[in-house]
Amino acid sequence: MNATKEKQNKRRKRHRGLRKKVIGFREKPRLSVYRSLKNIYCQLIDDISGETLASASTLSKNIKEKSAYGGNIKAALLVGEMIAEEAKKIGVTKVVFDRGGYKYHGRVKALAESARANKLIF
Repeated sequence: MNATKEKQNKRRKRHRGLRKKVIGFREKPRLSVYRSLKNIYCQLIDDISGETLASASTLSKNIKEKSAYGGNIKAALLVGEMIAEEAKKIGVTKVVFDRGGYKYHGRVKALAESARANKLIF
């Protein structure tokens, strides 16, 4: 098995462990983060009903206009702002943070801190 596949499998295993503890519901949804090399995505998820309440990513028009490349900290900050705005629109102020098995570092940390700075509590 090559190093990349092994790294992906370890991340998925960490995420499964996290998901046993982190559950979102309508009043306090789960803020799930996924990052690829070129983009970063996040969703507010109600695990009880199994639906996505809001989402934001570097692929959205608003963020593409402001940041040419979606795989950096600047883009992650914009996504954090956007998800906080989306949460306000649906009346959510508190969330549970699901870092997706990634280290709380770099783009994941930037997204989380940007969401916190825009009045999203977790």
